[in-house]
Amino acid sequence: MANTRTVTVINGDGIGPEVMAATIRVLEALKAPLEFEFKDAGTEVIAKYGTNLPHETVEAVLRSGVALKGPTGTVVGGGMASANVGLRKRLDLYSSLRPVKSVPGVKTRYENVDLVVVRENTESLYAGLEHIIVPGVVESLKIITEKASTRIARFAFEYAKKNGRKKVTSVHKANIMKLSDGLFLDCTRKVGREYPEIQYEEVIIDNMCMQLVKDPTRYDVLVMENLYGDIVSDLCAGLVGGLGLVPGANIGERTAMFEAVHGTAPDIAGKGLANPTALMMSAVMMLDWLDLKDEARKFENALHKVHGESRARTGDLGGSATTREFTDAVIAAL
Repeated sequence: MANTRTVTVINGDGIGPEVMAATIRVLEALKAPLEFEFKDAGTEVIAKYGTNLPHETVEAVLRSGVALKGPTGTVVGGGMASANVGLRKRLDLYSSLRPVKSVPGVKTRYENVDLVVVRENTESLYAGLEHIIVPGVVESLKIITEKASTRIARFAFEYAKKNGRKKVTSVHKANIMKLSDGLFLDCTRKVGREYPEIQYEEVIIDNMCMQLVKDPTRYDVLVMENLYGDIVSDLCAGLVGGLGLVPGANIGERTAMFEAVHGTAPDIAGKGLANPTALMMSAVMMLDWLDLKDEARKFENALHKVHGESRARTGDLGGSATTREFTDAVIAAL
């Protein structure tokens, strides 16, 4: 096949292998010019490799330039660093991109939500620089650099420009963290001046959370540091029905990883009940990124059709369809 792209596939933990198998079935039904190379990561492969992120997995993604990834588990409050954070760091996937859009046929408190959360992925409090000063006192360092802040601001404005978006909102806490968040704001303002056609505004993080809950339709592209982005992207997912319905991507200069951002759902793993929508939507983002626009639209329209007609609903959306039945419906809708 001409110009076949290799995609590194990471199944992940829990329901990961099931939602991945479902997503690949649709990609194959689409006859997308893709080849799949399977690699391991997550808590379930530690026994085999002694790590949750084998070196050969990172190497494979560096070679292919694109990965499709299922959810991976993380030990809370101990153990090794998460495979997600490891991948972002080692592949320098500096931008987390989370489009949040109302899904046809899925009723929530809000309608016509259509916003995008752009989160800086490499620094802030997630640099993981913590130490005990004396017993009972811990210091955690928040790192903000001009380089990373400018890079994420440019990514947000470029994304807005390419996708016909009208406004970029920088989310911060510079009223309290005057130096660190102040530097972040300086950088977003500077970049913003290069895009006069895009409206630019700044909103303090706590106010942002309230405004989103009051009226999410006021916002378009939101750009922010790592911790704020982690919280706000999940809050926004809640506006449209939860993490099971939103895609995610982590994008660098040369590599991109598209993944379901929900958890591993160990309680339903292996039962064939998982909703593969989030990973399927991430695959749609991947097709767009690979410039396979026709395939992306077909996949997206099929998903919207299945959700819109409420025929095959998985348990999380109040239905009784299995993962397989949902996937069959998507393939039939192609």
